Amino acid sequence: MPAVLPAPLRPLPARLAPLALAALLAGCQALPTAGEVDEPLDDPMEGAPPIERGLDAEGLAGLLTAELAGQRGDYRRAARGYLEATERYATPRLAERAALAASFSSDRELLTRAADRWQALAPDAEAPSRLLAGLAMQRGDWPEALERRLTLIERGGESDLTAFIETALAEDADPRPLLALLRPWLPSAPPGPPRQDAELATALLEVYSGDTDAAERRLARLDESASRQPALWLTRARLAQEQGDHRGARDAASRGLAASPDDARFILLLAQSELRLGNVAAAEARTDALLEDHVGNDELRLALARLYLEEQATDAARRLLLPLVDAPDAPPQAFLLLGTTAEAEGEVDNALLYYRQVAPGPEFLTARLRAVEMLIEDDRLVDARAFLRIERLRHETHFADLVTLEVELLEREGLSDEAATLLDRELDRTPNDEQLLYLRAMRAWEADDIEAMERDLGRIIERNPDSAMALNALGYTLADLDITERLDEAREMIERAHELEPDNPAIMDSLGWVYYRQGDPERALPWLERAYAAMPDQEIAAHLIEVLWVLERHDEARERLAEALERFDERPLIDDLLRRIPELAP
Repeated sequence: MPAVLPAPLRPLPARLAPLALAALLAGCQALPTAGEVDEPLDDPMEGAPPIERGLDAEGLAGLLTAELAGQRGDYRRAARGYLEATERYATPRLAERAALAASFSSDRELLTRAADRWQALAPDAEAPSRLLAGLAMQRGDWPEALERRLTLIERGGESDLTAFIETALAEDADPRPLLALLRPWLPSAPPGPPRQDAELATALLEVYSGDTDAAERRLARLDESASRQPALWLTRARLAQEQGDHRGARDAASRGLAASPDDARFILLLAQSELRLGNVAAAEARTDALLEDHVGNDELRLALARLYLEEQATDAARRLLLPLVDAPDAPPQAFLLLGTTAEAEGEVDNALLYYRQVAPGPEFLTARLRAVEMLIEDDRLVDARAFLRIERLRHETHFADLVTLEVELLEREGLSDEAATLLDRELDRTPNDEQLLYLRAMRAWEADDIEAMERDLGRIIERNPDSAMALNALGYTLADLDITERLDEAREMIERAHELEPDNPAIMDSLGWVYYRQGDPERALPWLERAYAAMPDQEIAAHLIEVLWVLERHDEARERLAEALERFDERPLIDDLLRRIPELAP
């Protein structure tokens, strides 16, 4: 599949704000990477399990190579060496060593492969299951993470499902597939506190899925047995919020705070309830107390300002933000949020000044996008374009990003010809800008002008033969068009892209697709499975389902299809696949 341009960030839904704030206060666990280890380690492999004896010469050579790579800090090569060794010596200890080495690299796909191999060799072991669950969470595959967590609970592991569901919802996970997994599992939940925790987690999902009647019935059954559990009052407060009962939400949050006085989630829910009841001063009193307990926590101050903005309490948001911008190292997000505050109050020019002060970094393009959208809504398209032109002069390193932004905005406004003129003009000035050439190529692809697309991608490849993005985009397009006489050429380009970026799931998908187009679905399948495991995407899912069907693995194809229909709201390629192969329909 070709690479795609990143979409603008979406604001956090108001009802999820307390979840995200609570996660900020509590912190989160993540897999270690080479850049995240607190102190440098002389030998991260020192604590790994020993290598088994009984090696032949070739196996010993491979393991020595892996050992030396680990000692030199080349953890990716070390992990690959250990993984290869598990094919000769199927021992869990080698797979565990591969996972440990991979965890110190930045290669999450390699870590997933190592953990999968470890789990396959030690199916009852808890450690690889936990690792795979964590990896699924990190890539946003919440259904898989939940399935693995449920398996761990069945084996006697800790429950804590409510905390897991809260984290998933704070990350904007779709509650429906999680609920579809949890409801049928409930009868097998261990009795006692784990069963209560599972019931509360299910009720929370029912609230966010809109099934408030089911949530109410479930909570009523739990009122007596779980009255001391903070999670009960947390769910009751959110249920009341969902029903628009802000007094009920405040009462439930107060009961929860009484049961758990140090739980910041209840303070946040109380503040949100007071805001929705129009009691801004009471909400500020709650959040001021929270800030006093977390002095110097700028992230918390910013998150609280976002909460106030979500509830249209702009004055309170501004009071939180202004102390931050007076500091010499003011966080860029403070300027972004002050711009949002001014914009909400109709102060367009004031907002523009704040947006312009957002320095290069993660919020830079978001601020420029907000600024030009605001000007366009104010019927000032000419000013919006002049603003972007000045910003291109001020920030040369973001030149191509800002041109891309203007092109997309013009397209959105129905000014496709002006967008094309702008792009052509800037490419006349900077004819070798790869980002702009790629953008023009993708626009040509959308217009079915494959000749123009190939011309621009070919220009990138000619100047930069190591552009994996261009090689993959052109190779995939030729494969997808199924131009028989050019499939060898497409395969060579995609294989070259894979050599350059061996762990890129988009390229793995392209590789599987070109093998399929060349009539080798058996060879295609493992590449598509690896791609989908690393990046669950409707396009990859469609490819995988089609290949499974052609291989006459019809049950698996239908299972994947059912999963995809549940997971993806927009799925044009899957819908097209169903039109071409109606027998697939469940």
